[in-house]
Amino acid sequence: MKTLLLLFISTYLLATISEPIHSSLSTYYENKTYTGSFQKKDADTYGIGADLHYKKSEYKLLYEYSHANTKQPPLKTDLKNHKIFFRYAHNFTNNITLNFNYLSVLSDNIAITDGGDGYAAGLSYRVTKKLLTNFTQYYIAYKDFNTYQSDFRIDYKSKFNTLGIKISSISKYINIDEKHKNSFTKNAQKDYFTSGIKLHMHYNTYHCGAGAYFGKRAFAVMNDGFKIQHHAMEFDKTYAIGVGKTLSNFILRIQYIYQRATELPVKNDGVEIDTIRIILNYKF
Repeated sequence: MKTLLLLFISTYLLATISEPIHSSLSTYYENKTYTGSFQKKDADTYGIGADLHYKKSEYKLLYEYSHANTKQPPLKTDLKNHKIFFRYAHNFTNNITLNFNYLSVLSDNIAITDGGDGYAAGLSYRVTKKLLTNFTQYYIAYKDFNTYQSDFRIDYKSKFNTLGIKISSISKYINIDEKHKNSFTKNAQKDYFTSGIKLHMHYNTYHCGAGAYFGKRAFAVMNDGFKIQHHAMEFDKTYAIGVGKTLSNFILRIQYIYQRATELPVKNDGVEIDTIRIILNYKF
């Protein structure tokens, strides 16, 4: 039912927004390799989405499918999950924008977070032409527990001739509310605080970026509401680097991400995840 509803919404938006400005379509592929994991060997993830702008509104929709090869035993089958993400933002004035998010783990054949739904509301305030702030509050409801996440982000943009620079600072506070005793949260902390920094530069048609997160986190919503870590893994290190190139209306990017985590159910620490991500955007 949720899938049909969201497909209807996306079809309606694509049909009614006839004058998009600075809009894009995107697709991406990720390959993950797990080292030291008791449960997973490697995984492939595929995503497709649209980011549509019309007048003072923005509509962003993303669908993601993942397949992971697992170790059997302890697991009995490979992992498959489907997720969907939606964001609506409206610019009320030149300085104030409200955003509303919805996300769902449509299906997960292994995790108890199968069927989890998330909601968010946020406010962006442009302090100056170069400085933008955003606060977004998330609520994620799973069968056995809920999470509450508060994100505060600061973006600073500047340009030096043809070199553009964007620096972002992100802080996340996560609270886990356990409704029923379960294997996913029994070894997790009740509260997490993590912070990160991102740098993006573009020169003519070339792009490069880097980022890092510090501090532990678990069950976090990432990427401004378009990634969710809904498996029982507690991350304590994340580093990323990427390069890209604009080719006419297309932007091709390649990223490498390193993460270190603990598998919470068995307290297996030192798990390393290496991710290669390829992203293709088409702007129109």
